[in-house]
Amino acid sequence: MFQKDRFIETCKAVVGEGQKAIREAVLEAVANPAEVISELGVPDQAGVYPLYQAEDLTVINFIWAPYMTLLPHNHNMFAVIGIYGGREDNMFWRRLDDPGGPGLEAAGADSLGVGQAVTMGPDIVHSVANPIRKLTCALHVYGGDFFHPPRPRIQWDHETLLEEPWDMNNTHKVFRQADMRFKAGVAAGAED
Repeated sequence: MFQKDRFIETCKAVVGEGQKAIREAVLEAVANPAEVISELGVPDQAGVYPLYQAEDLTVINFIWAPYMTLLPHNHNMFAVIGIYGGREDNMFWRRLDDPGGPGLEAAGADSLGVGQAVTMGPDIVHSVANPIRKLTCALHVYGGDFFHPPRPRIQWDHETLLEEPWDMNNTHKVFRQADMRFKAGVAAGAED
């Protein structure tokens, strides 16, 4: 049975072993999505919900609004993402050494469904999209302090793919705007 506190304690105990051990904990957690929802609550709002934050580990409950996307970004720490509701599409990017040109090119993609997880090393750059018309729910576990990383994180503009400093305030704004669009659609009868 999934219990938030027990999951966090497991992650704290194995984070020193690296992303493979965290992946096993995440896969076990999302294997029964009904238990995760029972413990964390039925999602009704897009957002970034921290469950635990320390220098060596961050656990976040991400709720993605329908059809929302998040621009390319890096973490500068390993990440394991496990889906317990909906779908999450990740586009992976390769950094380019072209001064003045776009800083990235597409390098691959992965589409995750309920019960699946993806593991990303500290140098991975990815963008995220919820490709479906309902909320997507994911447990994200990072091997460091996601909100205060020791090395500055970077994001890339969606359109130009030019590099800029990562901005958590902008990330929160993207989630708020996506949630407002979702709620407007529900109010208009666009959702089931």
